[in-house]
Amino acid sequence: MTQPFISYKRHRFPPEIIAHAVWLYVRFNLSLREVEEMMLKRGIDVSYETVRRWTRKFGSLIAHNLRPRQARPGDVWHLDEVVVKIAGRSFWLWRAVDQDGVVFDEILQPRRDKRAAKRLLVRLMKRWGFVPRRIITNKLRSYGAAKRDVAPGLDHWSHKGFNNRAENSHLPLRKKERTMQRLRSPGGLQRFVSMHSATRNFFSAPARRRAALVIRYHQLKAFEVWKIAANVA
Repeated sequence: MTQPFISYKRHRFPPEIIAHAVWLYVRFNLSLREVEEMMLKRGIDVSYETVRRWTRKFGSLIAHNLRPRQARPGDVWHLDEVVVKIAGRSFWLWRAVDQDGVVFDEILQPRRDKRAAKRLLVRLMKRWGFVPRRIITNKLRSYGAAKRDVAPGLDHWSHKGFNNRAENSHLPLRKKERTMQRLRSPGGLQRFVSMHSATRNFFSAPARRRAALVIRYHQLKAFEVWKIAANVA
């Protein structure tokens, strides 16, 4: 599999250290200053602003390399949207999760209406090349209106209680949002959620694989994939 080459030239620290700092910030609910402190504990004197620049420069590239290695989503899609505040304005983060809890797409939009729901459905079907067996949403009517235009015969369950999988998938980002204290721009948020979800998909074991030994094996494989995607293998 070919992937865009990530170059670490003209950086003072080795690629392994840069990739590790990016992984800490994207994977866990840590602030930039907490990552700085953890790196200092390992004898690496790097400022939190440097960690921010590393994440901005290399995080999106690593996430881009991770996505082709992500498994094809299942045929049951849970769709949900959550409001986020950016510079005093409200935006809606629309998310698609399959039946195994894997987040396979996210898109930030300024509206919560039929047009936005239709854009999400069209984007998902074009990107993955198939129509799901079923979509499960909350009671927002925009989903039903968009589905009638895009795929009239698609099975659609609309019930708040059935969509816990998608709603719960927002929780890690909500925790990170509080740690980040404020979001600076829509583009910055879109970049970060793509990094956050792509990394979390690989390191979080599916619910059906919760034996301790299986989880450990899953995480070890995830570390190898991360190294390859970050070009430090």
